[in-house]
Amino acid sequence: MRGLGSGVFEIAVRLRGDAFRVVYAVQIGPEIWVIHAFQKKSTQGIKTPQREIDLIRDRLKQLKEMY
Repeated sequence: MRGLGSGVFEIAVRLRGDAFRVVYAVQIGPEIWVIHAFQKKSTQGIKTPQREIDLIRDRLKQLKEMY
């Protein structure tokens, strides 16, 4: 997932024809934090909906402020 900063990764999983996404941060302390997970139901092809990206950015910002 580009544009969210270093240490942020996306895992894409297909299960029975459905697509799922999990975005997580790696380098925040000694822990791995799951920021957001959702089922992909895009009306825009393969593009991740902007509301999901905004939510990930907000949660990542809050997590960094905690540390």
